[in-house]
Amino acid sequence: MTLSERDQKYNWHPYTQHKTAQSHIAIVKGEGALLWDEKGKEYIDAIASWWVNPFGHSNEFIANAIYTQLTTLEHVLFGGFTHEPAVLLSEKLMEILPQNQEKLFYSDNGSTSVEIAIKVAMQFFFNKGIKKTKIIAFENAFHGDTFGAMAASGISFFVEAFKDSMIEVTRIPVPVKGLEKHSFEALENLVKTNEYAAFIFEPLVLGAVGMVMYEATALDQLISICKEHQVFTIADEVMTGFGKTGKNFACDYLQELPDMMCLSKALTGGTIPMAITSFTQKIFDGFYDDDVNKALFHGHTFTANPTGCAAALASLTLLRTPEMQANLVRVNENHLAFQNKIKQHPKVVTTRVLGVIFALEIKTDGAASYYGSLRNKLYDFFIENGLVLRPVGNIVYILPPYIITDLQLQKVYQVVEEALEIV
Repeated sequence: MTLSERDQKYNWHPYTQHKTAQSHIAIVKGEGALLWDEKGKEYIDAIASWWVNPFGHSNEFIANAIYTQLTTLEHVLFGGFTHEPAVLLSEKLMEILPQNQEKLFYSDNGSTSVEIAIKVAMQFFFNKGIKKTKIIAFENAFHGDTFGAMAASGISFFVEAFKDSMIEVTRIPVPVKGLEKHSFEALENLVKTNEYAAFIFEPLVLGAVGMVMYEATALDQLISICKEHQVFTIADEVMTGFGKTGKNFACDYLQELPDMMCLSKALTGGTIPMAITSFTQKIFDGFYDDDVNKALFHGHTFTANPTGCAAALASLTLLRTPEMQANLVRVNENHLAFQNKIKQHPKVVTTRVLGVIFALEIKTDGAASYYGSLRNKLYDFFIENGLVLRPVGNIVYILPPYIITDLQLQKVYQVVEEALEIV
């Protein structure tokens, strides 16, 4: 029995309708930007395994850091205790986070980092006797699958079954080129009601909806509006953080800084689940009180896991090397060259590039559903040709490991171009 067949017996996979889905490909090895399945077939991981793996699979530098930590202290509870990997990681992160971020709360994944930010925003005002129980988010945003994060997400079929059981969230248009004014006006009207605790957003790029991009100047304006009306701003950098946009964080393009930031995915170089939510001192001070009931009663068993912290420290070291910074520039230049080549293709509606993120929209006769026939046809074509790409409806995006070679990138572009001929 193959590994793939054994998998089907017990495992329930994410975002999968198992009645209609094909059997899952069994991966047995990874190295650099490449993966190999149990039959020996090679794939280029052109989306860094859901955006988590910037430095390549089986990275020895990160692996050695993990091994060293495992043989020293694998885990200790963070309630009432601390340890050097967490303290050191916090210190290193403060060197690259926006200057207004001063406190860090550790958790397990992107959804929980968002969950914590939303809870903190709401409890901050509760602690002061102020009722602000609503959240503002972008249309078609995605922030995760736990209840608070799910409520903030706007992809309807992800949340349809739970819509009557969630916190109240009001959505505003994404300020894409030409629609900025609509977004500003919608936000202005909401914050004036004094009912909203926070505005959460994916800075500059909405990932799960198909890498929808908007300008930093527009986000600056939205953050400024929130500041004027004492509404906290939450930057969900789970996808964009740690180099994806060409800078350490998408927020590094801003003049106005968010009150909170959510970090995960590439934090540990794609090795160990870990997340961080960062806060301004003002927010922390809203919980700092003689009254124990005003504390943040939230925690995870593996909060600030030392092994995860060691992986994150190694990942940060790699990110800040001149070689890796050069890779960010190199991948971006390759994307821009491919964009220039493909944007006039008769089947391409639009293309967009930011940092190591590339996306193109394919012309269709009507609306392309998220997991519809076009998407599935494209996905199967990419897999057949040795590429791990997961189109979103009629949007094909590339977000590779930073260490991907130019030759591997050229193959990715070639197969994407060939895919346009089958649609």
